[in-house]
Amino acid sequence: MIEPFDIPGFTTADLEQLYDRLDHSTLPQELTLEDTAAWTYGTPRRALEPLKDYWRHTFDWEPIRAKLNQWHHYKWTNDLGVKLHFIHEPSRHPNAIPLVLLHGWPSTFYEFDKVIEPLREGKGGSQPYHVIVPSLPGYGFSDPPTAPGFGITHMGDAMNELMVTLGYSNYVAFGTDWGSVIVRYMGSKHHQHCSAIHCTLFSTMPPLPTLHNIWHHPTKVARFLLAGKVLGFDQVYGKDKFRTMGANFVDAASSEDAGYRAIQATRPSSLAYGLSDSPIGLLGWMLEKYHEWTDLGDDKQSALPPTISPDEFLTQVSIYWLTNTMSSSIRLYYEFFHQLKLLMANMDLQVPMGISIFKNELSRVPQEWIEMAVDLVYFAEHPVVSVCDHGRSRRFLRY
Repeated sequence: MIEPFDIPGFTTADLEQLYDRLDHSTLPQELTLEDTAAWTYGTPRRALEPLKDYWRHTFDWEPIRAKLNQWHHYKWTNDLGVKLHFIHEPSRHPNAIPLVLLHGWPSTFYEFDKVIEPLREGKGGSQPYHVIVPSLPGYGFSDPPTAPGFGITHMGDAMNELMVTLGYSNYVAFGTDWGSVIVRYMGSKHHQHCSAIHCTLFSTMPPLPTLHNIWHHPTKVARFLLAGKVLGFDQVYGKDKFRTMGANFVDAASSEDAGYRAIQATRPSSLAYGLSDSPIGLLGWMLEKYHEWTDLGDDKQSALPPTISPDEFLTQVSIYWLTNTMSSSIRLYYEFFHQLKLLMANMDLQVPMGISIFKNELSRVPQEWIEMAVDLVYFAEHPVVSVCDHGRSRRFLRY
């Protein structure tokens, strides 16, 4: 069943509780650090406190809610009984292609707010799309799964079921972060419906010296061995063409950036108490990710990049707080980690693929590795384009 849905507001009681907790929050003790070292321990107070004050005294959910409600929102209950939220904006153009956009963590459907209209209208003479933007199960306004084991494959099956239910028996998909893993699964398992995918943050195995690779890709194998054993990856493939977050998903020993994954993939419920009960805890946990995973340009002391305004960041934080979904969202890390072998067995991609690379990606692999793994028809490294109001955001970005 599909039913209309409006993005709700904060009730008076909700706001009173939020403001009371922000007013009476207990901030952690800190070391005395130089600015350049502050973020190595996580989110510093000097970065968090201006955003905390802005959330308490300036940020207003109501105009943002009104803007979000310009889109057509719906709730749909799938075959597993999970009620999913999604935006559906059909194009008026007869040649429009159905496109589903899938976000990741710690993000929400709001990540795609600025691209819905250009995609729907085919701005600048580009291809128009029927745009569908779901909230992943357990994120934002989609219900959280109540049984263990609801991971990537379940999400991919649910997204395909949604598209077919909407009447799109043939569609294309785009994903970022977790969304990139989900659309890759959709292009493997549901290729009779999902005809092409485009994603960021794509990873694949290197050209290991197996008999198959030595026979079919001898040059790529030689380059990989030369990079790994002799010259280094930057020398062989180019600077920053290969970047990894550890040898495996929870390898915090060789990559401190993987520490959050180790926690969320092994003990998400223990962490969730603090993130669910404390708006400051939630703010600090999310701020570190937005700081570390975005391109700050030359100003490394900024809490946020110039492309994300305080209002935009706090919209994401407020959606998690309003819906109490941080706990259910981080459980996806646990399910992924414990279902990894099963997922890899279902990742034989059957459709054409496009890859986009942006500055400061958490991880990336050389293009020639991707070409061995999938039918790569598009590959681009994109420049950074600022899309927020610099004047309004600048005084909140520094601390």
